[in-house]
Amino acid sequence: MTYDGGANGSGSFQTKITADDQAGSGWPDVVWSTQNNDASWASQGKTPFAAPLNKGYFEQSFLDGFTPGALAPVTINGTVYGLRNDLAATVTWYDTSLMTKFGYTPPKKWEDYLALGQKVAKEHPGYIVGDVGDPWAPEVYFWGAKAPMNTVTGTTGFSANAADPKSVQMATLLDTLIKAGSISQDSVFGADFIKKYTGKVLMLPGPVWYSGALFQNNKSLNSKAGTIDPGLPLSWSGDTPAAGNVGGGTWFVSQHSKNLAAAKTFMEFVTSADDYQVDLAPGLPAYKSAGDKWLAKQATSNFFTPDFASNISTAAGQVWTGWGYPNFSQEAVWAKAVTPGLAAGKSLVSLLPSWQKALDNQATVNGYTVN
Repeated sequence: MTYDGGANGSGSFQTKITADDQAGSGWPDVVWSTQNNDASWASQGKTPFAAPLNKGYFEQSFLDGFTPGALAPVTINGTVYGLRNDLAATVTWYDTSLMTKFGYTPPKKWEDYLALGQKVAKEHPGYIVGDVGDPWAPEVYFWGAKAPMNTVTGTTGFSANAADPKSVQMATLLDTLIKAGSISQDSVFGADFIKKYTGKVLMLPGPVWYSGALFQNNKSLNSKAGTIDPGLPLSWSGDTPAAGNVGGGTWFVSQHSKNLAAAKTFMEFVTSADDYQVDLAPGLPAYKSAGDKWLAKQATSNFFTPDFASNISTAAGQVWTGWGYPNFSQEAVWAKAVTPGLAAGKSLVSLLPSWQKALDNQATVNGYTVN
C-alpha cells in the first residue's frame, strides 16, 4: 500500500489499517510512522495491529541497545510495540557567524530569547529567530516550555491546561515575536521560507533532524560549513532546561504478518545497522551504538561547531516527560484549531482556549477521560 507515513498527524496509518481489518486481509508486514503516538492505538483492540516485540520476538540484548528512554513512547503497560528509528529532541539551532557579526550572545533562557528576538526585529529586520509555520510548532515551543498542553495519565486520562502560566508565557512570547517579525509563519519546507530566509536564520529552535533536512541540504538553507551550532534547550528563569520532541519515527511489525522472521531481520537492520543509520541517516539514531557513531561522524565532518555531539547528547536526555502520547495527533489538532487563526492575524493567546477545547474534544472522541 502507499501512504504518507502519518505526516503531520494525518491519521492515514490508522485509516488504512482499519480498512485492512474490515477486509480481513492486506496488512503490511512492517510500517514506518512519523507519529510516536501511533503505538497507543496500534497496540489496542481485539486483534491489535502491532506485534509485541519484547515477548520473545526480539532478544532483550538487542532491545537493551536502544538509548535509555528511546522506547518509552512505544511501550504500553510494559510491552514494547515499536522500535524508534531516530531521536528527535529539540535544540536551539543558531548561526555562529551571524551571532558574531551582529555582536549577539546566544540565549540560555526563554526570557533572553524573547529579548534577542525583539532586538533582531529592530536592528536587523528580515532575519528570524524561529518559525511556527509547521504543525509541530507546539512540540518545539510548548513542549520545550513545559506547558501542560498534552498530559496523559495512565492509558485513559488526558488534560490540557491553556491557563497554566507556562502555556500563557510561551503564547505571549510567540505573539510578541510574530508581531515584531522575527518569528516566521512559513513552513520550513516551503519555497517561500527558503527564498526569504536563506542566510537570514539567526536562530531556529527545532529537532535534531533539521541538521540534515535544512542546514546541510543544498535544496534548503544550505548553510556554510562551520557556522551552525545546536544550542542546548532553553529554560525559564528559575527552572531547568527542557527539550521537546518532533517525530523521530517508529517502525512497527504487524502481528498478522506471515513473514515474521524476515520482518525481524529488516527491523534489526533498519534501526541499528551502521550501513544505514550511521552512513545515511539524517538524524540521531535511536540505537545507541549507531547514535554514538553518527555523532562522531558529524563531529569529524566539521560542518557543525565543535560542541555538536555533546549538545545533541545532552538535549536527548532533557526531553520533558510531562508531554504525553495520546492516540491522536497534537499536530493535526494544532493545524485545524490554531494555524488558521494565526494566519488570519489572531493572537496565540486569544487562541489558547479554542486550542484546549479542540484537544479536549479530540481526547473525548478517542475515549479518554478529560480532566
